[in-house]
Amino acid sequence: MRSAVVAAVGFIGLAAFQLALALGAPLGEAAYGGTQTNPSVGLRITSAFAVILWVAAALVVLRRGGYRVPLITARVSRIGTWVLVGLLPLGALMNFASSSEWERFGWGPIGLLLTVLCFVVARGGGRSGRDLREG
Repeated sequence: MRSAVVAAVGFIGLAAFQLALALGAPLGEAAYGGTQTNPSVGLRITSAFAVILWVAAALVVLRRGGYRVPLITARVSRIGTWVLVGLLPLGALMNFASSSEWERFGWGPIGLLLTVLCFVVARGGGRSGRDLREG
């Protein structure tokens, strides 16, 4: 399912951005409200956890899209994809409300796009329109 692949690529992109923040890249203007060029140690730790969450999101949507992901069961992918459909628009709204132009005009629309892609994946299930029965 192409939507799953596109969503997974988006999530990996978010994970890469968060990894850069966690490693100290001066990208704070595009994150955390744009208030710090160089994120604090606490925000860097938060970004490290975000890397794990975005990679997990990519695996969940790939599994729901019909791809083999041994670490994720069909049930986890089904529920997880719907959780993403519920949480991503909240994150997008927070980005749209941010004083950071990066967040308003970059991350907000990306969050909405990922919401739509996850909705398509959640509704479509596996490649044949149903969950894989393995796992």
